[in-house]
Amino acid sequence: MFFIAEEETSCDYTTGKWVRDKRGPLYNGSACGTIKEGQNCIAHGRPDMGYLYWRWKPKHCKLPRFEPNTFLQLLRNKHLAFVGDSMARNQLESLLCMLSSASVPNLVYRDGEDNKFRRWYFESHNINISVYWSPFLVKGVEKSNTGPNHNQLYLDHVDERWAADMNGIDMIVLSIGHWFLHPAVYYEGDQVLGCHYCPGLNHTEIGFYDVLRKAIKTTLKALIDRKGANSNGINAFVTTFSPAHFEGDWDKLGACPKTKPYKEGEKALEGMDAGMRQIEVEEVEAAKMNSTQFEKFRLEALDVTSLSLMRPDGHPGPYMHPFPFANGVTERVQNDCVHWCLPGPIDTWNEILLEVIKKWDYESRRE
Repeated sequence: MFFIAEEETSCDYTTGKWVRDKRGPLYNGSACGTIKEGQNCIAHGRPDMGYLYWRWKPKHCKLPRFEPNTFLQLLRNKHLAFVGDSMARNQLESLLCMLSSASVPNLVYRDGEDNKFRRWYFESHNINISVYWSPFLVKGVEKSNTGPNHNQLYLDHVDERWAADMNGIDMIVLSIGHWFLHPAVYYEGDQVLGCHYCPGLNHTEIGFYDVLRKAIKTTLKALIDRKGANSNGINAFVTTFSPAHFEGDWDKLGACPKTKPYKEGEKALEGMDAGMRQIEVEEVEAAKMNSTQFEKFRLEALDVTSLSLMRPDGHPGPYMHPFPFANGVTERVQNDCVHWCLPGPIDTWNEILLEVIKKWDYESRRE
């Protein structure tokens, strides 16, 4: 049994600094078989390794190193689902790599192109961990080559693709944001509310902030209603917006060239990054207030925006493809300055996830 000190139960992980750590990550690309091709930066020839040797130090408390066995013990006999966009998938794959250093999971289900719906099973602890592709959380029709050139979102309905499985999920990690920047038309009921960047359509431009808020509201209400109908309920996390670090064009050499974290105070959280995060944090707080009658409903914002903003060095950049400069340096090269290398800074998100789960377990044993 692990132990939590009283003062550790209310740690604020949002502010702090990145400090050097000689120990490096828990896993490497060759030891973990679940890394998405595009995030396996070392295998793809990224030459600098310095980005692996940092850890997040919150201002007022400690963030312990991830303990795979503790995580497995706490999730025994449970189903954990990551639901959202490719950030949800990135976080899931980081977690699977960290856990596989203690227990290797079996892939037991896959569906959809690009493996958008998958489930792994840890036989050692009877744990299922799933990923559900749902880039808006609410019902949406993604733009396609054959259909309209914009997304369609129905803001008063959750996406049935994951919601249909709600009764079999014990804990859920929600992660959205980047897809709301794309052109879209928004519906509520049968009415068009407006759109974002849809020239040529006769709809009012309403931006995406209020739409993101509505999507999160609808989703969290569905989880709370499910709790009302079912004594078990789902414990939920909302992972906050993870900033991109493009410097200039995405296909330009050196689009995310940094090899070290920003220092404390060097980079401010502002603009869209701050706006997206604020909406997510506010909606989590509002949902907590709305669910006070359900004692056992637990909900937390996994507030990773600031700590992620400070890691411009943690993205694949050109190493989203194997050995991009094998035939010499070209001026144009595709870069990924959005997702995170595995191993990399995103492993910290799961360290915080574990600490909150430990806190919840401690509280429920005291109740």
